[in-house]
Amino acid sequence: MTLTPEKRLEQYTLKHPEEILLVEVETAVENDYLLIFKGFTSSLMHSTATDPDIPLIPTGSKIINIDRAKSPYLPDAIEYIQKGITWEMMERLLNQHGL
Repeated sequence: MTLTPEKRLEQYTLKHPEEILLVEVETAVENDYLLIFKGFTSSLMHSTATDPDIPLIPTGSKIINIDRAKSPYLPDAIEYIQKGITWEMMERLLNQHGL
């Protein structure tokens, strides 16, 4: 079974609970900003469904940018580990971690 990009990112945060991922995604409707932490994805712009099986990165969406930051998430004092990661760069990191 092939995992979706969203599930792969969630799995990464389960392996690295000291990190959060801030993801900018382009959907068919509009761009969204997501926070992924400890295996869960939440929208920073819209309400998030209570059912974790409803994807926030729909099929056909494009991941524009990913930032890695230290946990906990403090919006006024974000401690970045790495900024401006493309999906291709993140895929290499995920592959290194067996995801």
